[in-house]
Amino acid sequence: MTGSIGGHGGELALAALRTFGVTEMFTLSGGHVFPLYTAAHESGFGLYDVRHEQSAVFAAEAVAKLTRRPGLAVLTAGPGVTNGISGLTSAFFNGSPVLVLGGRAPAFRWGAGSLQEIDHVPLVAPVTRYAATVTATGSIPGEISAALTVALTPHRGPVFLDLPLEVLYSTGAAVAPGEPAIPVQEADPDDVAKAAALLAGADRPVIVAGSDVWAGDAVEQLRAVAEELRVPVFANGMGRGTMPPGHPLGFSRARRAALDGADVVAVVGTPLDFRLGFGDFGAATVVHVVDAVTQRAGHVTPAVSPAGDLRRTLAAMAGRTGPRRSHEDWIASLRTAEDAARARDAEAMAAGSDPIRPARVYGELRRVLDPDAVTIGDGGDFVSYAGRFLEPSRPGVWLDPGPYGCLGTGLGYAMGARVTHPDRQVCVLMGDGAAGFSLMDAESLVRQNLPAVIVVGNNGIWGLEKHPMRAMYGYDVAADLQPGLRYDEVVRALGGAGETVTRAGDLGPALRRAFDSGVPYLVNVLTDPADAYPRSSSLA
Repeated sequence: MTGSIGGHGGELALAALRTFGVTEMFTLSGGHVFPLYTAAHESGFGLYDVRHEQSAVFAAEAVAKLTRRPGLAVLTAGPGVTNGISGLTSAFFNGSPVLVLGGRAPAFRWGAGSLQEIDHVPLVAPVTRYAATVTATGSIPGEISAALTVALTPHRGPVFLDLPLEVLYSTGAAVAPGEPAIPVQEADPDDVAKAAALLAGADRPVIVAGSDVWAGDAVEQLRAVAEELRVPVFANGMGRGTMPPGHPLGFSRARRAALDGADVVAVVGTPLDFRLGFGDFGAATVVHVVDAVTQRAGHVTPAVSPAGDLRRTLAAMAGRTGPRRSHEDWIASLRTAEDAARARDAEAMAAGSDPIRPARVYGELRRVLDPDAVTIGDGGDFVSYAGRFLEPSRPGVWLDPGPYGCLGTGLGYAMGARVTHPDRQVCVLMGDGAAGFSLMDAESLVRQNLPAVIVVGNNGIWGLEKHPMRAMYGYDVAADLQPGLRYDEVVRALGGAGETVTRAGDLGPALRRAFDSGVPYLVNVLTDPADAYPRSSSLA
């Protein structure tokens, strides 16, 4: 027999959230949502606050990405919710199961001009998988359970519920929430068989593994496909680390040679967007393996696109029997290209030039980052170098803004990562432009004893804009920042620690001091403004 629960709106909400494994909320204080705070405070539910609502949503998204369960942000009405929309949009593009609970002006006085009265739902609906207003206190647990089920059903994504003031503050009774039941979609077996046959029968196949391989808990199955069919693997997003460094089928630096030379490219768990040349691989046959029909590309027509649970799809592909071609010569040729690129990288990462080149920063970081460190990218060119030179040793430890490209994720992601993994290194790689979006939340980290290392690549410009604008027009505008700005002093003023590094030889000791400090610590590295990331892909 199903039991019942009672209490005020905040207590009813937390009862449903706990059923889905949620143990913490991220917020910026607002009177519309006090009952959620009191329920958390009185029951030991984690409560973390920030200095800007976007950081609360980014922190919730970091939890969702790292744990593959819902992350929770609680935002007060009006500007609280609208300040969080960039975070919601990033979660939407990343397929992250984030729940935002918004406060809302009271329904009984709607239209009279209450403080922060606005209808949030039409604003957030385009960037959420579900958005609604809860109209009765007793409906809160059921509405949260329904929203979280949507958030976790592939293709995953953020959901939004707002709670009118009188609904949240009132008491009520509800049916106790049951265990979550997330539906599983099976891909068409014929599509799966065709995808496997194309890889097995190719002369020069390539797999590109994306974030949904991690989100769908399909890492082992992806490796099985690669190993059984002998196919080289590249990765992006949280798929990075799917094939650990040293794996004979794992590649990162020979991607251009692979995609230019492949006759079959299988993209698994990531969109055919600008990061992959919009799915244009020349004469190669394209296979697109996705977790839901909605993720099939609309701008290209793959040879086949299995849509369904990635674990089951990939397991079936790995179990394929029948003839297959040898790919050993192809693998060996890519390994030669990979080794040559790595040799060039090693030289760049050891460069002793002053001003410091970004590559040297990553050469030093490779020496001090633990294998399970959570590494966070928040920036343009500086973070592009991170994607090139840092190689996660396992999946699920690399956080970047994703295809939406929203700056300002850094310190929110750091908070979510530290709460999720209190015993690991957390390292934020931040351009000096990106620092302007969230650096004040270093105070939130300090105040709540959440240490993280923040490495700022400080070249005094918006590098991703300045260099292309000069190439296009012969000049640039609105692309300069203060050279040599002391971002480390900002963090020290907020209660943390830090230092500025101007010489390549001083990088290693500075990074070791940062990781040994046990506090939010910013290493402000003055990098060469003339060093532009060698970008070849079209972003539009």
